Parts: sequence; C-alpha cells; structure tokens
Amino acid sequence: MQEQQLLTINAGSSSLKFAVYRMGAAGPVAGLRGQIAGIGQGGTKLDLIPGDQATPAWPFDPAAIDSHQSALRLLIDRLGLRDQPQEWLGIGHRIVHGGTIFTHPVVLTEPDIAALEGLTALAPLHQPHNVGAIKALRAMLPRMPQVGCFDTAFHAGNPERVTRFALPEKYWRQGIRRYGFHGLSYEAILARLQREKMTIPPRLVIAHLGNGASLAAIREGAGLATTMGFSTLDGLVMGTRPGIIDPGVLLHLLHQGMNAAELEALLYRDSGLLGLSGFSADMKTVSHSDLPQAKLAIDIYCHRVAVELGRLAAELQGLDMLIFTGGVGENADEIRARIAGEAGWLGITLDETANAKARQVTRIETISRPGSLPVLVIPTDEEGVIARHCLKLLHSGTRA
Repeated sequence: MQEQQLLTINAGSSSLKFAVYRMGAAGPVAGLRGQIAGIGQGGTKLDLIPGDQATPAWPFDPAAIDSHQSALRLLIDRLGLRDQPQEWLGIGHRIVHGGTIFTHPVVLTEPDIAALEGLTALAPLHQPHNVGAIKALRAMLPRMPQVGCFDTAFHAGNPERVTRFALPEKYWRQGIRRYGFHGLSYEAILARLQREKMTIPPRLVIAHLGNGASLAAIREGAGLATTMGFSTLDGLVMGTRPGIIDPGVLLHLLHQGMNAAELEALLYRDSGLLGLSGFSADMKTVSHSDLPQAKLAIDIYCHRVAVELGRLAAELQGLDMLIFTGGVGENADEIRARIAGEAGWLGITLDETANAKARQVTRIETISRPGSLPVLVIPTDEEGVIARHCLKLLHSGTRA
C-alpha cells in the first residue's frame, strides 16, 4: 500500500482550490495542488501545479463542470479517493466562520455540519460554499473523515475590550462581535517562523494583503486584535470591498431607497479597488495604470494599511516586527514601499534592492535595512496548516 495522503479543500463561490499532501516522516509533504475556477460561470478552467511529481494527465471537459458537486466528483475520481480510500487519511476544509462555537479544528460530525449551517447569516457569501463542499463529499465518501479548520479560530482569544462593539448587551449575546478572519494565514506565518527556528517577537503585526486583506496584532505569539470585524467587509480597502466605512453612510443609502440586496452587492462586489478605479479589482492591473482614478485608488489603499498599522501598534503598545504575506503582500514591492513610507515613523526603512527582489517568494525574505524595525516577506501556506491539523486529529484516532 502506498503511503497515506491528505486532501485539503477551499471552496469559494465559483472556485474549488485543492492540495494533496503525503505523510512524510516530519509531517505532511506538499504534492499536487490546483484550482477549478469559473464554476457556474460558463468558462470553467482547471489549473494544476504538480509539486515534486509530474503533472498528471487529467482529461477535462469544461462543459461537464457546471457545479461544485461536479467539480468535487471530478477531483475525487482523478485522485482515487473513491477507488482507493485506504490510501487517504482524510479531507481538510478551510471554513471561513466558526462563530463562538468552533475555536479550534475539529473532525466534523453531522451535528457540527448543522451548527456550521446555522452560522450562514454571519458569512452569507462564504459559509454556504464551505458547508456545501463538506456535505457533497460526505454523500460521495460517507466513511472518509473530514476536518474543519476555521479562519475565525485564531482570533477567538482576543480580549473582550477588543472584540465587543458599544452596543446593548443583548447583541453581544446574539454573537454580534468582532470575529476576525484570515486566521489560517496568520497561523501559517507563525508556524513558518517556528520551523525556521526564528524567535517570534513580543509585538508583531502580520499584513495579509490579497483580494481580501487584513492586519493582525500578535502579542507573545497569540492574537490580540485584527482589522476585520463582524464580517469580512471591515478594515482595509480590498479588491471589491471598501473596508472601514461610517455606518451612517449605509443608513443614508437605505433611506435613499437602496434595498438590502443592492447594498450587499455594493459592499461585497462593487467597492474597494474596483469601485475606486472604475475598471479593476486586481492590484497589479490598477497599479500599472496611469489613470488618475487608479493612482487615487492606490493612494487610498496604502494609506488605509499604514493608518491601521499605526492603530495595531497602539494596541500592542509598540512594534517589534512587520511581516507581509498574501498575494499582494508577497509580490507587490511598490505597494510595500508605499506603506512603509507612510509608516516610517514606526522606525521602518526598507532596503530598496531587497524589496524589489522579493516577488513570488518561497522563503523568508528580509526587506528592511540594518537598524530598521525588521520587515519580512513570508509566503503564506493555509493548506499546509490545514494538513497539519488533519494529521494531528486523524492520527489521534478521532473519527467522525
């Protein structure tokens, strides 16, 4: 029998990201990964990244992949989970919202799945797809263990003075609070520092900058505060989301006749870089444009990160290190430079040459000058975090 493997799944609204790990002596070893994108949009695409083995030949008919269920069926058939289940330890899922119920990874049971469905109102654009993938795989592979890993769990220990809104008690009891997200990414960065035998500084801010974006303040290796709040809308400017906004604006729009569905579309799909630039949510596309509105979009984006960095430094009562990660954080040297320039008062001075070279990073890169507050770029690895949680839980003998 071959060595056992793990599969990780990240189900989005129109995409299915996956990664395969084999069980090495020192833990999960990354292999094939990929994405089925454009699901339900009439132009489904399959992209495979082979890892340390040759790219497999996967016949792919875009017309046949018209739903997440058909994408999952293709995936489990091509990987052999149905035909050789004994070769698979289990499946791990990235789940955006765990509420106050799920504060650590769990082997999913039927009551767990029902509880996750009950959290849909807290993450209406993410939770249905996360839970839908779990249910579909449970129907296809009823004996295969599945593990849930939660983006909110990293922030579950943030103090009440940080997480509570200034609202009446009954709303706190209803679960209306700052949850925070991107927790698996933050966990991945801390784990990478530990594997590299690097000391985690007492006062650390990690900037996860991608299509979604947030900052996390980490005190003595544990979460303290973050820029995202009750939803994934809060905090920084993102690809299509506005970040922090005066609630009075939302009330005004509602009073002017906008309905809830229109407001939701504005906030989740039509704002951020797309709304400011008028033509794209992609940072690379916007930053390469000479249009005035594109330059303004970048100004606002970088300014918001720099200001929120200062706020989190206040939460930490100082700052010992800044780490950039995520698609923008790992690759957009000009964005990092703009943010560092505005946050220079914190003692940040970038090495221009090192910063310019730090693109598509695969290892820890230092981009600050000697004598500066240390600034690093570290590639995130949410799938690796999920795989390690799966290995720990499933090797412990726990089963759904």
